[in-house]
Amino acid sequence: MDFIKLLKRFIPPYKKEVALNILFNLLSTLFSLVSFAAIIPILQILFGLSDNYTAYQIIDWSQKSSDIIAALKNNLFYWIQIQTENQGAGWILLALGFFLIIMTFLKVAFSYLSSFFMIPIRTGVLRDLRSSLYAKVVSLPIGFFSEERKGDVMSRMTSDVAEVEASIMSSLDMMFKNPIMIIIYLVTMLLMSWQLTLFVFLLLPISGFLIGKIGKSLKSRSMRGQEQTGELLTQIEETLGGLRIVKAFNAEKKLIDRFDNLNDETRATFNKINRRYAMAHPVSEFLGTVVIAILLWYGGALILSAHSPISAPEFIYYLVIFYSIINPAKELSKASYSIRKGVASLERIDKILKTESNIKDPVHPKTISFNNEIVFNHIHFAYQKDRPVLNDIELHIKKGQTVALVGQSGSGKTTMLDLLPRFYDVTAGQITIDGIDLREVCTKDLRALMGNVNQEAILFNDTFFNNISFGVKNATQEQVETAARIANAHEFIMATPDGYQTTVGDRGSRLSGGQRQRISIARAILKNPPILILDEATSALDTESEKLVQEALENLMKNRTTLVVAHRLSTIKRADLICVMQNGRIVERGTHDELYALGGYYTKLWQMQK
Repeated sequence: MDFIKLLKRFIPPYKKEVALNILFNLLSTLFSLVSFAAIIPILQILFGLSDNYTAYQIIDWSQKSSDIIAALKNNLFYWIQIQTENQGAGWILLALGFFLIIMTFLKVAFSYLSSFFMIPIRTGVLRDLRSSLYAKVVSLPIGFFSEERKGDVMSRMTSDVAEVEASIMSSLDMMFKNPIMIIIYLVTMLLMSWQLTLFVFLLLPISGFLIGKIGKSLKSRSMRGQEQTGELLTQIEETLGGLRIVKAFNAEKKLIDRFDNLNDETRATFNKINRRYAMAHPVSEFLGTVVIAILLWYGGALILSAHSPISAPEFIYYLVIFYSIINPAKELSKASYSIRKGVASLERIDKILKTESNIKDPVHPKTISFNNEIVFNHIHFAYQKDRPVLNDIELHIKKGQTVALVGQSGSGKTTMLDLLPRFYDVTAGQITIDGIDLREVCTKDLRALMGNVNQEAILFNDTFFNNISFGVKNATQEQVETAARIANAHEFIMATPDGYQTTVGDRGSRLSGGQRQRISIARAILKNPPILILDEATSALDTESEKLVQEALENLMKNRTTLVVAHRLSTIKRADLICVMQNGRIVERGTHDELYALGGYYTKLWQMQK
């Protein structure tokens, strides 16, 4: 069953808390029964219904349990009868009142303790699920996110996780609290009158069937509701990211209308879900009342008969116990609805958690260091099987060389850079460093050899210090400042109110493009990698910023092996090797002077940029 699967999956780390929760639920239910039992003598005193009891001793505990219960009951009522005669009915009512207060206090105290130990389970499950999701998202290859919308991933990490958490708690109540109460109450009812209880057993399955029928369609509707929530978050994320374009093209009305339409659809879906969910309480309460009405008729007929197995006060106590079953039964029905919703959300979460990464570390990885050369050995690559991006690329990069990749957009330049740190794996062929295939080493060790500076400088909403020292453990202030000076970033950092402790804003929004890029370069300098990957690092900058960034890049490239993608050919004129790419192939290669002398594709590109 669904709730069994949920419990097996998430509860094992919290066995101690679960055991304590069960214990205190059990004690709370028992004291609830004992407190209800005070009703019988109170009714007998108030209405003068008590019989004449005589005291007698229980011979031994080996006799039938029914005889022992009868003896204890007899002696208790004998004591009440004697106290009533000697002290008066008022005194015994006061004593019974105190007894009721004490039993109720113990009942609610144990009920609180059961909830006390439930809270760490609830918060722990939520934490564990979010941590697992976040760790999985961070570990998944970049290719996974090209097929998934960010907003939908965020929805799974927030609203779907919350839905599963609620489902887990309902499952715990379903498995531990409510069944304990129902079983103990039913056993007590059986001991009091098996005829009445058998009648109850005939009525309850009908109620359960009707309640279950209502919640049958919740799972599919909940799935659709969570998908629509993901679509809403996607639109919000896209709008915030592209707000400048939205305003520039006066597209506010268009986006508002699109969002409102989806918002209305989401509302309609959740209306159906919540209306169906809300039916659990009134339907179960109505059916419970119907059963009580039938019980009143049947029990009343038994009491009025000549040989009634139960007295009138006991029958009222019986009804109180039965009515106490209705609340846990209602919670069970609501829990079953919640579980259906939770399972739908869990399936969406599992789409991430159970995704297998196609970038796998080897079982027995080789150690790697870079001393000689990087080789692209007749590699092929395609994002989709029928659409090749790179075809038979063969390239040797000696240590210390600067190799530039140029060509039209879509020719495969950036893809080549992404293959080196194994953001993707080649479709055919192999990439080696000092003769070792990249697939034979751990990605962590491989990427430790490399530093990246991209066209879009990716910064985090943190301080200058933390952005520069990102990925470098225990970096000192002096090391960070040295890296910033080499990157021509120290002066503008010190001009900010808090210097290196100033926050850069969301994605570096408080900085200019050139400043963001220089922080990105400082980050690469601090890492001090032997291999440097530059992906159009200056293409989006103005002339003045480009000059400062280019100077910083030249400082960074000293004594390093560098792979550069550039649209501005002037920035790679001094490269040791320039590879001209077209349609996924290297069509020309050589130095700037050699390629220009050929009068081919590179020459045309150069002349176009003059």
